[in-house]
Amino acid sequence: MKKSPLFWKISTLLGCILLLLLPLFMVSNLISERASYRDDVEDTLRQSTSGPQQLTGPLIAVPVTEIYYKFEDKKKVEHKRSFLHFLLPESLVIDGSQRVESRNIGIYDGQIWSTDLKLKAQFNTDKLAQLKGETITLGQPFIAIGVGDARGIGAVSVTQVNGETLAVEPGSGVSGELPGIHIPLTKKALETKTLSLEMTLNLNGTGSFSVVPVGRNSELTLRSNWPHPGFMGDYLPVKREIGASGFQAHWQSSWFANNLESLFSTHQLPEWRNVPAFSVTVATPADQYQLTDRAIKYAVLLIALTFMAFFVYETLTDLRLHPMQYLLVGLSLVLFYLVLLAFSEHVGFTPAWVIASLTGASMNGVYLQAVLKGWKRSAIFVVALLGLDTVMWFLLRSEDSALLLGSGVLATALFAVMFLTRHFDWYSLSQSGRRPPKGDGSDESVRIWK
Repeated sequence: MKKSPLFWKISTLLGCILLLLLPLFMVSNLISERASYRDDVEDTLRQSTSGPQQLTGPLIAVPVTEIYYKFEDKKKVEHKRSFLHFLLPESLVIDGSQRVESRNIGIYDGQIWSTDLKLKAQFNTDKLAQLKGETITLGQPFIAIGVGDARGIGAVSVTQVNGETLAVEPGSGVSGELPGIHIPLTKKALETKTLSLEMTLNLNGTGSFSVVPVGRNSELTLRSNWPHPGFMGDYLPVKREIGASGFQAHWQSSWFANNLESLFSTHQLPEWRNVPAFSVTVATPADQYQLTDRAIKYAVLLIALTFMAFFVYETLTDLRLHPMQYLLVGLSLVLFYLVLLAFSEHVGFTPAWVIASLTGASMNGVYLQAVLKGWKRSAIFVVALLGLDTVMWFLLRSEDSALLLGSGVLATALFAVMFLTRHFDWYSLSQSGRRPPKGDGSDESVRIWK
């Protein structure tokens, strides 16, 4: 077996493929490095503007001081504790209009967004009477609205409670990690059974935008000019429309579904960042780094199919190729991914794919003309190589059908090999004394068949 030329031929080709894994690994690391530079740009934008935003509220916060007694050393000792009691709205309706802009730093870009929000909320103030007692003292209630990053708070243009315009103060007024704004309530606002709040708020950020559905019935409608939303979080929108010009989505939830009332019923503050919320992310579509990284995963398949085509061609003809010639063609296929990465940063992924394919085809066309002894033979392999590049492009663009398409390509390649070699006597390749066939390229000095 070890004396068989076929054995050594296949072993040498496998060695060439393993050797080509080294430059492929280097290109893969370069892709990761360039992607990390892009991520640094997103971090820079987040640090320079504001980060992801989560709107929590509006909530009516009531400062409560309670006197209670404990027996200590058989003595009744008076203690005091202070906390905030939250009243959640009976209904909450938010309408938002989002504008997304791209900002460039060098050749990299990131997205920032600005959202104009209209908030309408109604509270039942009868619940305040239930808090009163002989041992309980209530402070001045206020409306608290929390956000994820206070730097993103823009203009608060209109704030009315039961038609009365009230002042808005910085800070949520709630201890803990809840930046935001608060609105001190007047006695007049609290005299009515139903407290209605209407306000507009501009909120800026990067990444995700979330709204906590604190109302007994909560609704959020959001319109945006960004065509690549990432719906995430605890609730998917009940309606959504996505097009080339942007998206529109509508969320709806109630306490029956989210049980948020019980989360605020205790005296302990909730973990604000872990509260269930409606969420959408300004998602970056599969960019050039993600696509190039996915493409390089098919590199071994591309090289193997190309080597298999040369091997079958050698088997069926008098022409013989040296392992170094295999290796040079393989290096040109590796170079394809480097050219793809370099051009995709400037002209986009699809144009870069065309440029890389044509570059590889040109290099191999000229080289194979001399190796295969003719332009016609060279053209056949170049067209086949361009066909493989086209198939790989569809594999990357059709995630849902990638397995089906890839399986079809492999099945077609295997069938082609089986069909072309169906009458070939493979035992003839094991004859060590086999004389080389006459014809171009049969020089013993450059062939591996011994």
